[in-house]
Amino acid sequence: MNAGSTSLKCHLVRGEAAESVDGFVPADAVGHRIVHGGRRFTEPVVVDEEVERAIEELSKLAPLHNPPALEALRQARAALPDVPHVAVFDTAFHRTMPAAASTYAVPARWRDDWDVHRYGFHGINVQWVASQVRARRLVVAHLGGGSSVTAVLDGRSVDTTMGFSPLEGVPMTTRAGSVDPGALVYLLRGRLTVEELAEQLEHESGLAALSGGGSGDVREASPLALDVYVHRVAGAIAAMASACGGLDALAFTGGVGEHAEEVRERIVERVRFLGDFRVEVVPAREELVIAAETRRLLRAQDGSPSGGSDSPPAR
Repeated sequence: MNAGSTSLKCHLVRGEAAESVDGFVPADAVGHRIVHGGRRFTEPVVVDEEVERAIEELSKLAPLHNPPALEALRQARAALPDVPHVAVFDTAFHRTMPAAASTYAVPARWRDDWDVHRYGFHGINVQWVASQVRARRLVVAHLGGGSSVTAVLDGRSVDTTMGFSPLEGVPMTTRAGSVDPGALVYLLRGRLTVEELAEQLEHESGLAALSGGGSGDVREASPLALDVYVHRVAGAIAAMASACGGLDALAFTGGVGEHAEEVRERIVERVRFLGDFRVEVVPAREELVIAAETRRLLRAQDGSPSGGSDSPPAR
């Protein structure tokens, strides 16, 4: 199950095949995508009441994404109470980022007491892409409604553009991406309330704001919006290549990454200075990673030997 901020996608996975289904159908186990696992959840976990409470507590870190995922999880547990339910976290893949990449230069109290930390997101799909593209130094550009760029070195995340929240990084359809914190402080001093600022950064910014409104769909974006988008994504790719010590392959995924060929070509042209690298387009298949991680965890708990089917199918 993959609950987004505005949609719920359900797939029934048998081996390496997946089919979309409406609602809850009989299954041996149910895997759930949870966007934010915080520092506590760095691996998949079988869901019980304590895990539910912890995910609910983490909603303060991901108020747009964790609540609908938690609601879907509770509905699924009620509909299928006799099978195990496993939470698979988008943040978990980025647990391998070194401290230099995951730490903000802010006071210790922020980091230690308030968990202000670079977590990273889109990890489930980045894990899928990394399983499909054979490259030691890989940069994954997940470009869609939400967008991020991740450095993957030897199959492990070493840096990514999203940080404490899915707002950081490159511009997105309606999200601003990174903005000078000084500008935000300025706006909070009598110009916007905290609630207004959060709403506008999340829902009224990005490509939509630069196109005079609308959905932020890249096909409807203004020339300026596309110029800003290409500029920022290309800069992010260069930064991620630096984190990898070079670039062997650049992989595009997500709705924009897979289908907006002109945007993709413009981005690639901007980063050709990085040298000789190949370009791949990989359709997102998060459901296969969620299923594989669910099987792996349950087999480990049962003491069953792990096989190849416990990993996403590789190319």
